[in-house]
Amino acid sequence: MDERVERSRLLYERALLDGDTGALAAADRELKAAEADLALARGRIIHGRFLQQREEDTGLAREDQDELTLFERAAELYRELGDARGEGEALFWVGCFHQLVRRDNAVAVPILQQSLELATRTNDKATMSEDLRHLGIANHRAGRLDTARQQLEESSRLWRETGRLPGVASNLIGLTYIAAAQGRRDDALALIEEARAIAEASAAHGLMRHIDEARSRL
Repeated sequence: MDERVERSRLLYERALLDGDTGALAAADRELKAAEADLALARGRIIHGRFLQQREEDTGLAREDQDELTLFERAAELYRELGDARGEGEALFWVGCFHQLVRRDNAVAVPILQQSLELATRTNDKATMSEDLRHLGIANHRAGRLDTARQQLEESSRLWRETGRLPGVASNLIGLTYIAAAQGRRDDALALIEEARAIAEASAAHGLMRHIDEARSRL
């Protein structure tokens, strides 16, 4: 049982047996926090299923409305709790849903920017890295290559700092395409080989197909 659920039960008993007038409000906060974490976790599983389906066959990938509902519910609960870090993470997933599932950067970008602001304020480097990566993807698609490059490079710096090397490799694939589009072929070759080395060392086998595809286009 989640410890917060158990604490809410004890707080309930304190309210009834001891007459603690603040115990029920505290119990409610415990359950809101547990619900927010669970909603975020369930939404991620649905998103992961979408990505797996897309890898197998783009035509198989289908939107599951529950994904957005869960992420938005998590963001709402974190906001009510005053948990800016949790809200920032949940908003990232809302933005990611609009960008990757609905392919709507016009909706996704302002949400990702709001998430980045909250993540920066709370020094949540993992969420900052994700936001910068996906903002970089949006700028890449919009043809703003210099901005996209800066954002992916900063995302990679943060991933290196936090030890998330598969994230670095994933960003390097994007930076390879940007370098190629800017006519920097030597840079592109160096970037994709670095991505391959990191992916192999990290056993990030799911990235190898994307690395091979990027290399074949150079």
